[in-house]
Amino acid sequence: MLQNVFFFFHNKQYLNKLNCLRFFQSLSSNYSSLDNPKSLSFTLRLSLLSSPLIFHRSRSIMTTASPNSTPKPKVLRLGKIRFGQEKWDEVSKYAEVVDCDSANREQFLKDLQGKYSDVTNISRTFESVAQTGRFDEEVAAHVPKTLVSVSHTGAGYDQVDVEPFTKRGIQVSNITVPVEAPTADTAVWLAITCLRNYKVASDLVKQGKWPGQAAAGAKLGHSPEGKVVGIMGMGGIGRAIRDRLKPFGFEKIIYYNRSRLDPKLEAGAEYVSKEELFKQSDIIMISIPLNAHTRHSIDKSAIEQMKDGVILVNTARGAVIKESELPELIKSGKIGALGADVFENEPEIPKELLELPQVVALPHVGTYTSEAIKNMEDWVADNVLSAIKTGKVKSIVPEQKDTKFDVKPLV
Repeated sequence: MLQNVFFFFHNKQYLNKLNCLRFFQSLSSNYSSLDNPKSLSFTLRLSLLSSPLIFHRSRSIMTTASPNSTPKPKVLRLGKIRFGQEKWDEVSKYAEVVDCDSANREQFLKDLQGKYSDVTNISRTFESVAQTGRFDEEVAAHVPKTLVSVSHTGAGYDQVDVEPFTKRGIQVSNITVPVEAPTADTAVWLAITCLRNYKVASDLVKQGKWPGQAAAGAKLGHSPEGKVVGIMGMGGIGRAIRDRLKPFGFEKIIYYNRSRLDPKLEAGAEYVSKEELFKQSDIIMISIPLNAHTRHSIDKSAIEQMKDGVILVNTARGAVIKESELPELIKSGKIGALGADVFENEPEIPKELLELPQVVALPHVGTYTSEAIKNMEDWVADNVLSAIKTGKVKSIVPEQKDTKFDVKPLV
């Protein structure tokens, strides 16, 4: 009989599984003291009245330890934690942390309206896109009304379509400071490797040839002196790139940004228009976010405005460049070399592009160090903690800077 009552309540969604168990512990205790099984209905009413219950925003009944306490927020975590468990242990003091076990996107969408229908915060890694797909309009339409924030573990958040979440009053956060240094290190390594022609030289040595001999087929590289570096995008990563370039002795560093930086932040870099940056630069470092405005913004028409033999370095997102046009531009000599840590359809890269000796390719490892990953995992945990404690994430995405959210602390 008790099983039948449990089935009734569970299907009617009056109680979630955890609260059903708490409720029936109370019910069983009262029922065991009765001699007459017909008194079950009385016992049921008695238990409902005596068990401390409250209504949560998700419209499910939640059991609390005392009349003055509130249920813990629930955090849904997408993707594995490698080095930041200590910080996540702190999150667990304030919230119930649940690792997503949805098998695929279809199941994930169902679970958002099922077992995850009371989550208040979601954290996601870059790799979790393989499990859930992009966080787009469809996902936003399925998330529960209890959801306050989505925290992405990365600087680039093109996997999250911010607008539909903004419309639903859900904050979106990304990673800022922890990604700046490791990404800038990678960008500068790619720039110098391309400039000095190190990759071709290394490949020839592995083939048993000595690059210094003309017959080996290695062309001479170039020195930084007299060269102009243009940085597209002067956010935290762009400024970290600038700082790392200075010791190499380039003639000057110029930059293009949506707006000019405060002179104190420029630190010697010169602000120019995008067209002027294309015209002056020997090396162009791309450090802009991927969005509807920047997708394929570096295409053949843009590259034709650049110097012959220009070196392109991309550590932003692959789709900022129109990848399909690159092989022809490299073969013609318009692009002298390409250094890329990102590609348009990762991990798929056109064979025609990879076979070119002027291409230095990395598999999106800009932040792939144990230290960087730990710092990023700690940062996203702090975003979740901030949303729980204050109602506001720590590092909200630029599109939501001026948005007013009607949220309050969850604890």
